Amino acid sequence: MTNLGRRIKEMREKAGMSQETLAERLGVSRPTLSLIENGARKLTAEESKKTADIFGVSVDSLFEERKEPRFIIQEARAEYRKPEPEIRLDIPQKNYTKFKEVLLYVLNRVGAKPNIGETVIYKLLYFIDFDHYERYEEQLIGATYQKNKYGPTPMEFQRIIEKMITGKDIARMPNKYFSYPQTKYLPLRGPDLSFLDAREKATIDSVLDRMSEMNARQISEYVHHDVPWLTTDEGKIIPYEAVFYRTAPYSQRNDDDSVS
Repeated sequence: MTNLGRRIKEMREKAGMSQETLAERLGVSRPTLSLIENGARKLTAEESKKTADIFGVSVDSLFEERKEPRFIIQEARAEYRKPEPEIRLDIPQKNYTKFKEVLLYVLNRVGAKPNIGETVIYKLLYFIDFDHYERYEEQLIGATYQKNKYGPTPMEFQRIIEKMITGKDIARMPNKYFSYPQTKYLPLRGPDLSFLDAREKATIDSVLDRMSEMNARQISEYVHHDVPWLTTDEGKIIPYEAVFYRTAPYSQRNDDDSVS
């Protein structure tokens, strides 16, 4: 097994994704994916880009030797712990549930729009989390975002998506937006709004009202000028505290805002 094949297999397994699912998203057969993971077949340039997009990493990073984050969704209550140097992410059950309901709220509101695919969803979640933290110094979802070439990637996303698909909360559908491949998620139920307070819902609505018409290229260009993304090295975790150095038009604080 080559380093690249082993890396793809590790990312797939850590995302809780079956060979059949990844093969379908890449547009290859399961036996072909097995050959790729075992190093018996090379990725094409198009397959490399698709693989990078699926796992929210840059194409270059696919070929780098470095540790991938480990994900654990804890079924019992637990305290949030900052990532260790190897980027081990413990996802408390309460954070997982909040993530799930926020995503369902987003998908029910804007998921049917033709421009809303996985790439746009990544950026919407980033702005939901970082805008809320800037305004209230409180986490909304509290996801962990990694800086990649095309923008912030919520590192828990693929793991949680697989659990939601298994639980029949959402369905994944390969699609095309003009000539570009796109992954859409269709909500199979409405969100449980009891997990959102009025301020949190207002933050989400504000982000969706401002950005849900942007396509993947537009929202990626927009996020690339936000201070938290600009000041973080590629491949590193974007710190929430960087929102307090935002400049217009990104800052969500006004002089008369009060943090309660």
